[in-house]
Amino acid sequence: MSRAGSAEYVADASRRVERVYGALARVYDGFFDWALGPGRTYAVSQLMPQSGERILEIGVGTGLTLPHYPVGCNVVGIDISEPMLDRARRRLVGLQHANVRLENMDARAITYGDGEFDKVLAPYVISVVPDPARVMAEIARVCRPGGTVIVLNHFQSAFPPLAAIEHLLTPLSTWVGFRLDLPIVTVKGTPGLRLVRTKRVNLFGLWHLLEFRRV
Repeated sequence: MSRAGSAEYVADASRRVERVYGALARVYDGFFDWALGPGRTYAVSQLMPQSGERILEIGVGTGLTLPHYPVGCNVVGIDISEPMLDRARRRLVGLQHANVRLENMDARAITYGDGEFDKVLAPYVISVVPDPARVMAEIARVCRPGGTVIVLNHFQSAFPPLAAIEHLLTPLSTWVGFRLDLPIVTVKGTPGLRLVRTKRVNLFGLWHLLEFRRV
């Protein structure tokens, strides 16, 4: 595929993701959080947000993580879907929460400077974006040296028969906003990030939490 063709493909995929999650905004919490909620809660606990820290959440969605951030943190949550962000803003009303700023932003081009955040959380977003390597590069860029990055995601199985099934089903899964066959090396190999640990989370351990340090 030519560079122009590749760029057009990524742009089309990005628009599809925006449409899909705009449509899912009203039902996302009930439809997905029963399975994904435990991993999300655990990920924030392992991020260990502290008062005074600046935290970036990639793909904040409807704001399901926001009640878990302690008062005193400065949190920026970004998402490409405005309907999802509208629900996140409503979630903040009356909530005793950290200082939260919600922005409509493409994670492939984060508008913040190098090293601006102490910690970055990316829950269930890397298999959603059309250019995961570029998003990971942006995450590494905006996290300060020594900072923490946590990625929570489903990755292609290391068991070949299951991996083959995931690959076959990915053309269908992309129409509901994510891919099943993303290789874990896409995340593990990000320049500037050193993998500290991995842990299986959620139902049957089908999702992974990866914790990195920014070098």
